Amino acid sequence: MVPNQLISNIAKDQTFSNQWIQKNVVPFYPNTLIRYILVGNEVISTTNNQTWSNLVPAMRNIEHSLGIIGIHNIKIGTSHAMDVLKTSFPPSKGEFRNDISDQVLKPMLEFLSKSESFFFLDVYPFFAWASDPKNINLDYALFKSTYIRVKDPGTGLVYTNLFDQMIDAVYFAMNRLGFPNVPIFIAETGWPNSGDSNQIGANIYNAATYNRNFINKVTKKPAIGTPFRPGVVLQSFLFSLFNENQKLGLGTERHFGLFYPNGKMIYSIDLSGTKSPVPKHSSWRKRWCVVANGANVTLVAKALSYACSQGNGTCDLIQPGKKCYRPNSVLWDASYAFSSYWAQFKKTGGTCYFNGLATQTSKDPSKCFCFLPCFQNCHFFSQLLVYVDFNVCIWSLFSCSSPQPKKT
Repeated sequence: MVPNQLISNIAKDQTFSNQWIQKNVVPFYPNTLIRYILVGNEVISTTNNQTWSNLVPAMRNIEHSLGIIGIHNIKIGTSHAMDVLKTSFPPSKGEFRNDISDQVLKPMLEFLSKSESFFFLDVYPFFAWASDPKNINLDYALFKSTYIRVKDPGTGLVYTNLFDQMIDAVYFAMNRLGFPNVPIFIAETGWPNSGDSNQIGANIYNAATYNRNFINKVTKKPAIGTPFRPGVVLQSFLFSLFNENQKLGLGTERHFGLFYPNGKMIYSIDLSGTKSPVPKHSSWRKRWCVVANGANVTLVAKALSYACSQGNGTCDLIQPGKKCYRPNSVLWDASYAFSSYWAQFKKTGGTCYFNGLATQTSKDPSKCFCFLPCFQNCHFFSQLLVYVDFNVCIWSLFSCSSPQPKKT
């Protein structure tokens, strides 16, 4: 990849371009199989518009430099984030931003078409979902949905996952500029296995689920493609091999890896796509929705009221006189309500979010936390113990009739 800061120099000086190829390609090729050279990374998202205007000239100069030394089978491109789109939903309305459409992307697509290269795209359903978890179902983002169908009113095409929806929006945008046949190459995709405390959905379970399902999709034969481009092979790079523990920015930026920096595997994954994306008897199948660590009690009380107001018996058993009633215990009641709500409504779009006050856990609370015998008969018992910390029990949250629970 040509660093972003060198793009303008390469665009304006063919000799500089030649020298870059001599230094970065010639000593290694063909012993190292170099298939693509990307001129910059998300240039339109991370640099100023002066660099944008130099992007396509730089791509042309790099291609010419390769030709000078007789290399003709390395494809030239540049990677884009989804923010190149002005409109992305419904997919058939996909359109590039006005400030780059004609000036940057149209000549770029012409170059890619003539050179039979790819439109390299960074696609992260995680960020799309995390920006609007109330309206985007998590299962839809994780390729897990067996019940959600999103129909494009303009084309009648039906989508079963967010990834396909995002890809097709870009296909429609290219089609709108008159370049329907330039293929998309997934330059980056993945899901964070951890993040900062306020970054919802960033956990090992979701990362493993997304990456396993993604690999299963793109390695299927014959190729699945997308609703707008069925059967088209989506060549892809998975991001990333290692967690980048020294990377700056939000916590998620350091946690997209399949391995820790010390080489230890974070979760098992089959890159060949020959195994089932979800192993049998997998501990990932069960999830619990509980109050998040450090959640504001006043806000939790409001979220509790919301969950109980949804009806369908969501909070019946925590009412006075019922099995799971505990007086003056907002956190207990909220964890019960969150789990009850999620268990009943997740198939119709309900989420374990509650404005960031709830969190999912793959640890069975009945095994990971203090065991309270007086609650064994409560409905949803195994889902409801308050999530405080995997190793800490807070007894003061609960009142319990005899016999008194033993600490474990």
